[in-house]
Amino acid sequence: MIPTFRFDYIGRLIWLSLFGRWMFALLVPWFVPIISYLLIGEPYLSSISNFLLGTLMVLTMTILAFIPHDWAAQYIAQKYPSIHSSTKRAVYTALAFWTLTFIYVSFYALLIIKFRPVNAQLDAEKMVNVYIFEFFAVLLLTGLYEVNYSLQKWREMKVNKEAMRKAGLQGQLQSLKSQVNPHFLFNSLNTLSALIGDEPARAEQFVDEMAKVYRYLLQTNQDELTTLETEIKFIQSYYHLLRTRYDEGLEMIIDVDETALGMYIPPLTLQLLVENAVKHNTILEKKPLCIVIRSVGDELLEVKNNLLEKSTRVKSTRLGLANIEAKYRLLSERQPLIDPGPDYFKITLPLLAEKTKNQ
Repeated sequence: MIPTFRFDYIGRLIWLSLFGRWMFALLVPWFVPIISYLLIGEPYLSSISNFLLGTLMVLTMTILAFIPHDWAAQYIAQKYPSIHSSTKRAVYTALAFWTLTFIYVSFYALLIIKFRPVNAQLDAEKMVNVYIFEFFAVLLLTGLYEVNYSLQKWREMKVNKEAMRKAGLQGQLQSLKSQVNPHFLFNSLNTLSALIGDEPARAEQFVDEMAKVYRYLLQTNQDELTTLETEIKFIQSYYHLLRTRYDEGLEMIIDVDETALGMYIPPLTLQLLVENAVKHNTILEKKPLCIVIRSVGDELLEVKNNLLEKSTRVKSTRLGLANIEAKYRLLSERQPLIDPGPDYFKITLPLLAEKTKNQ
């Protein structure tokens, strides 16, 4: 049965397939004549007709054998796609190639010994040379596949890094647009003005937290990933600004296991989600908006808020969620899960390991 491949690998597998055809064309000029001579013997070179018929016969057999070899290489590439799995991928590819080669060569040898096309002199003793030659041919073939795959993976990483850089800049621009706009500045400065006269200590703390927010917005989004611990420290500063403004109308609960703090998420992910919650909900002291950030099983982070619809609904552009989803598509096979419930909105984010940054 031909393996079914995930959409994520289609481009890579098409490349491998094209490379397989190119490599086949590269190997044929020297591989087919040598293996033809080993399978047929001296009669292969005794006449032009024997040479042409023998070459055509072995070329046909080689093509038939090469197809499952290419499928095996593609399947193994799908199972072990990471560039860090080069050794494992090469070993499994070589083992698969040796197994397939042994089966095909043995089958073809039996046919040649039985029917003796072009007066072939093959026997069991001469088969030793055939197996030795195929052993080293498989090593060469495996090396070519692995070199090509590693080069292709390196190209993908370069493309992904550039895409991540663009996504990061877009996220940064979006965050700065939403934070450094007249409304935000007016509200922040208005809050600060009220605090300076009545509560100078709180005003000083407000300025400190505001500086932390802007520093994080300007610096952290240059990275593909940030630790959950760093992101939570930032969101606490961001929440301080919102809490100072909305007072008891806004609550945030953070319940994250220590084991999860060292894992990674794209920077500004929590800020975008908190911003969305504040943007799309009414905030009243008698009925506060509550945002809960908690770690759940299987390396996941859940961000959930209750729904308090505004009298005039704010049109959703989904730019924030689209930015988060785009980053996760580039960084991981695991994707965020969005759950718009009847009285809540919840998004579950995969927590990523550090090695994801280099894959």
